[in-house]
Amino acid sequence: MSVDSTKRIRRILEVQGRLGKEVATLTDSSNLFNAGMSSHAAVNVMLALEGEFGIEFPDNMLKRSVFESITAMRTAVEALTRK
Repeated sequence: MSVDSTKRIRRILEVQGRLGKEVATLTDSSNLFNAGMSSHAAVNVMLALEGEFGIEFPDNMLKRSVFESITAMRTAVEALTRK
């Protein structure tokens, strides 16, 4: 995925993540739950990612680790957009 995809994920986090920190201060590997994202906010992020990238997360990807970091989300989005 391109740098553009990372920017799109970061924009979604700014709106839906409800983080305790500014998204710009986080690295791609920062733990988003440690940065303040709740489980409820993670669901909102997932729904926004589905809309943004035209994908649907299958049940086997609905786990905390998939939404733990920008890198993890980008990897999941890449896998789902390759299909």
